[in-house]
Amino acid sequence: MHALKNPFGDSADQSERTRRSCALVALGVVILLLILHLQLGHVVKRESQTWDEAIHIFAGYEMWRTGDFGLNPEHPPLAKWVDMAPIRNMSLKVPPLQNRYFKTESYTDGRDFVYGNNANVILWRTRMAASLFTLLLALIVFLATKEMFGTGAGFIALTMLTFEPMLLAHGAVVTTDACLSCFMFATMYAFYRYEKVPTVRRLLVVGLAAGFALGAKHTGILIFPMMGLLAVTEVIRPRDAQSTSRAKQTGQLALALAFVVVMSCVILWSFYGFRYAARPLGIALNPTMSDFMQGLKRPMDLWAISLMARWHILPEAYLYGLTDIRMLGDWSSTFIFGKVYPHGVWYYFPAAFLIKSTLGFLILLIATKVLIVTGKMGRWREVLFLTIPPGLYMIIAMGSGLNIGARHILMVWIFLTALAAGGAWKLIQMDRRWSYVVAALVLFHIVSSARVFPTYMAYSNELVGGPSHTYMLLNDSNADWGQQLRTTSKYLAQRGVKDCWFAYFAAGVVKPEYYGIPCKPLPTIVGMWLDVPNDVPAAIDGPVLISSGTLTSYELGPGRLNPYDQFLKLKPTVVIEHGLMVYDGHFDLPMASAFSHTQRASELMRAKDVEGAVAEAKKAAELYPDSVRVQATLGEALLAAQQPAEARAAFEKGLQVAKTVEPEFQLGQAAELEARLAGMK
Repeated sequence: MHALKNPFGDSADQSERTRRSCALVALGVVILLLILHLQLGHVVKRESQTWDEAIHIFAGYEMWRTGDFGLNPEHPPLAKWVDMAPIRNMSLKVPPLQNRYFKTESYTDGRDFVYGNNANVILWRTRMAASLFTLLLALIVFLATKEMFGTGAGFIALTMLTFEPMLLAHGAVVTTDACLSCFMFATMYAFYRYEKVPTVRRLLVVGLAAGFALGAKHTGILIFPMMGLLAVTEVIRPRDAQSTSRAKQTGQLALALAFVVVMSCVILWSFYGFRYAARPLGIALNPTMSDFMQGLKRPMDLWAISLMARWHILPEAYLYGLTDIRMLGDWSSTFIFGKVYPHGVWYYFPAAFLIKSTLGFLILLIATKVLIVTGKMGRWREVLFLTIPPGLYMIIAMGSGLNIGARHILMVWIFLTALAAGGAWKLIQMDRRWSYVVAALVLFHIVSSARVFPTYMAYSNELVGGPSHTYMLLNDSNADWGQQLRTTSKYLAQRGVKDCWFAYFAAGVVKPEYYGIPCKPLPTIVGMWLDVPNDVPAAIDGPVLISSGTLTSYELGPGRLNPYDQFLKLKPTVVIEHGLMVYDGHFDLPMASAFSHTQRASELMRAKDVEGAVAEAKKAAELYPDSVRVQATLGEALLAAQQPAEARAAFEKGLQVAKTVEPEFQLGQAAELEARLAGMK
């Protein structure tokens, strides 16, 4: 007698297999996210404060405490709201505001706030809060790639991101880059889902994500042209007879985009408390919004921002920051491939992308491109959603002129990782033997990343010589962002060093003494701007520590403009964390000493000690006369001392230097001196 078959058996077995499969997928995702979280925590726990963090921390704390959005209007408030949540209820000492120029105020007070309290606790709590954006980003990338290409592709993408050097370097730093990448990708993924199945609920998710992207960083505004281009591709792509007509679809997408613009702007306003004024009642911006906008060089920028300010279309702090971003690229210099340029160069970001990507990732990306070009990839909607946003972003970045870090294009890695994972999974689906190649490339990616652990900031791939060569090719947050002080302190303690000199890239915004660094400061451009006290003789004995960002002198200029140019020709005793050089010996530093005297002269001028200022300025001119800074300071001191003829001579000497010593780096100083001389007639 045959046993009766359970009519529900197959269905029950299938349901059980589905549950087990989902559980395994969830477990795999949790494990990878945990690995990512542990790496991020380990990286930032051993790093000292990086260049920008104190300003974000203090500005965010003041937002919670007083609702002041104008202390650091350079960035929208979303990341600050989240990152500062763990310290908002701490009893912390707050430095008094002094109504200085807004950047001087925020950087100086940010430093004093962090180091006037328990800096270690503040940095740890805020960095861990910042890491939440990275973890959310990784999860969203997994979900998007899984939906677009399959579960296997999702795991490849998540694995690649878990060991992506750029994400590990910047994923738990208190800045806006990971936050922007998270919500820019989330917006495009939400819009992708809406285009597939247009529903009100999905449209609301698009608007929410877009609002968060706007609140993350000013470049979040690029989501609108991205979605516009993607909408156009959706309308013009081939369709079957059952599809919605092009005219109807065009109208539907236009209305959807209009709704997203309005909803996202409302969300942006909510981050500013629906208040136009940047600062609380009684506190003014310095300079005012109208005065600050006059620095815009492009008439269209001035017209557009003035219009939005006049009609209060967007919050004042947001418009102020947008103005600042537009101006930064006009004066920012560039260091790339060992050379300093007085302006941005168009190839900076493509080159930085190639230098700081693992070879395993690049090979997978090339293979994916071949699949796309040959038509074997298919899935055109998915391909367009993962190529148009990073492509447009890269084009805008290339024309920005602000070439100070590959972190500014972090979102490009995110989108292209999802695309490369889709390509890798397609290869495996075409022929299972490709699984060995893909596994080898993913492993290569992991190993290449792991070999620089935990100093991911300085990562570069094997083709350009690895992390030990990064500072020779790129600087700033690509290699040296001031993060090496903990390791430096241990190194100096092991050597028993009690007396040393330090030209520190983040001087003025970080306090090296907090980390146990016993060195006396050498002049740097930021240190001089923020009046870091220094007293440098014409000759010094090592150890001399020089940050690579200072050594390359992309801010002061190359050659005879660089006080530390001689060290470029010397082999350092040791290189700490691929970005901080240590030199032993006896060194003549006439320009650095002269800068020390000019700084002292400026301080005495502010204290109304004109006689002392003239004496200090003359010492500087004796030490290093071929400096615009030195001659301009001398001229101002002599003018204050009622010696106009001598002052004119100093200004004329400075103008001659500006026009003959690396003149393309001194155009601004030359113009200022010409105006100064014209005003003396």
